Amino acid sequence: QREFTQKKTFTSWINSILAKHTPPYVVSDLYTDIQQGHLLLDLLEVLSGQHLPREKGFNTFQCRSNIENALTFLKSRSLKLINIHVADIIEGKPSIVLGLIWTIIFHFHIEELARTLACTYSQPSPDHPGAADSSPKANRSAKKSAKIKERWKMSATKALLLWAKEQCSLHGSVSVTDFKSSWRSGLAFLAIIQTLRPGLVDLEKAKARSNKENLKEAFRIAELELNIPRLLEPEDVDTVNPDEKSIMTYVAQFLQYSKNLPESEEDMQEKVREAMGWLAAQEEKLAKLLVETENETYYQKYKEMMSFMETFNQEKIPFLPVLSSKRGEAELSEGQQQMREEWDKVISQINEWKAKLDQMLPSPLDSIEAWLQEVERLQAEDLPDLQDPFKAMSVFREIIVIFKGLMDCFDSHLDTLQSFKNEDEKNMALVLPEKLEEMKRRLFSNIRSTNPSTFLEYHYGLCSAIANEVKLKLNIWDVKYGAKESVESLLENW
Repeated sequence: QREFTQKKTFTSWINSILAKHTPPYVVSDLYTDIQQGHLLLDLLEVLSGQHLPREKGFNTFQCRSNIENALTFLKSRSLKLINIHVADIIEGKPSIVLGLIWTIIFHFHIEELARTLACTYSQPSPDHPGAADSSPKANRSAKKSAKIKERWKMSATKALLLWAKEQCSLHGSVSVTDFKSSWRSGLAFLAIIQTLRPGLVDLEKAKARSNKENLKEAFRIAELELNIPRLLEPEDVDTVNPDEKSIMTYVAQFLQYSKNLPESEEDMQEKVREAMGWLAAQEEKLAKLLVETENETYYQKYKEMMSFMETFNQEKIPFLPVLSSKRGEAELSEGQQQMREEWDKVISQINEWKAKLDQMLPSPLDSIEAWLQEVERLQAEDLPDLQDPFKAMSVFREIIVIFKGLMDCFDSHLDTLQSFKNEDEKNMALVLPEKLEEMKRRLFSNIRSTNPSTFLEYHYGLCSAIANEVKLKLNIWDVKYGAKESVESLLENW
């Protein structure tokens, strides 16, 4: 029964995602459709927004290659694929297929949503961490701050459960303790709907109805009013031991809906204040770190930077929705403009710190780093505009000469990097191994494997533009001129 429910729920979830694919794709039998690999790649492309390599055919080799590409991509996202092998997917083994789809749902759907939950609550002010304030509002804020710190240590499952509890707690006797029997009566689903869209349900009437009636009503309203796909049927939930994964998958859609609701100006201002407080704390922490490591070795300085960046990147996740607001400058409030300026300031300080550390690399790594940055800068530059093909040809020729000159140093830099002895006279490491690995990775993946197709395509476009210019000139010349001087003048002008 559990396998049947999961198959049905996961298939419905996949179809709701693949409805966004171009062209839309509909799964009829999960175990069969997944065997060709195209379903997996389509699903991952929609979820990640990335284009993944694939074989277009459907023979055994091509199907295997597509499945391998999908699994490789998942592993690159640090997902653990325990006992999930290509051969089992090609055979359509139910337990393996369901395990793989659940891994994808949990990572791309539930974990991604759970990460944003931290933004729901206030952060304590970094300037007054111990300030006493006995007002009810301050007490509520302090409780929320403590709750958010605890939540951040929780798993995505617990975070989602906590969110569901909070939505239901607004409606008295509706209690949620798990993703199983707590949902059997249907009241929890109805309570969440009532919180998200007040007035759509009558909870008092619901308490007098049967489980199946409530579940049917909840799924109907969610589909019609909230546009949440109907992944479950009443009989899937109104059972002694409902499937936890299926219910989690469905509940996560309500969280997704809540994230898409327009925020009030008061809520936005509160989040801006939280972000400003966090940014101020990061700026202070960075300044303190620069002073404390001023007399340290390069090794220790770089180690401290890596530790700071790891914490920084983790802590910024809850603030990304407000920091990355797509509003234009004219639409931003004064507080949002200040926050954006503060964000740019912190990022600029971090980049300056990184640049100084790169300059402090022991010789000859410092020159290799400078060379890497120059090649990467050249690669990132836009190619000349083709509207004036003759000017573009001149600029393009200069780019190729510079790039060729830089690449002439590739072999010597590679040899130097690979033979670098990473220890001083006291046998202490000069550079953190992670930095050496990063430089090698940039050397190989970003530079050695530079795809020449960009240059070739541009060169083709350039030649085509020049050919069109020549044709235009020839068309002009296709007129009879009586005097030799007029032809010579035209030739000279061209």
